[in-house]
Amino acid sequence: MRVQLRFTAPCSPAAAWDAITSPAALARTYAPFLTLHTEDALPDRWSPGDEVVVGLRLLGLVPVGRQLIAIRTRQRGGARILEDAGRPLAGPLAVVTSWRHRMAVSALPDGTTLYRDRLDVSAGVLTPLVWLALWGTWQLRAARLRRTMRRS
Repeated sequence: MRVQLRFTAPCSPAAAWDAITSPAALARTYAPFLTLHTEDALPDRWSPGDEVVVGLRLLGLVPVGRQLIAIRTRQRGGARILEDAGRPLAGPLAVVTSWRHRMAVSALPDGTTLYRDRLDVSAGVLTPLVWLALWGTWQLRAARLRRTMRRS
């Protein structure tokens, strides 16, 4: 199943790219609902080939699993694309059997940015329940990303 976001960000494509390649900005999109923890420090900026295992905690207290973040980037036409080719490793999301997350930014004629975010996920018979939880999480992401990109 697919979870998608699409909105116009009131900033330049470079500022939007800076927002989605910032691990700190990623962490803020989920806080305080979910917090990210690592054994090693997160990089200042995501780069192709980065692989980091993060622990997830509900409200900063309750461990809910671990996730591999594996970064790839590419350009397609006028769009810059960031892909997290990682996957859930432990916890409730470990039921996920397929995970592909892509974010893209591209310039609009008025100088703003078209932001697209697409997650394709499968979890066998549990897919509808996983989709519902992720859909809600992605709505939170959208609100937080809009705020971050507005400040850029």
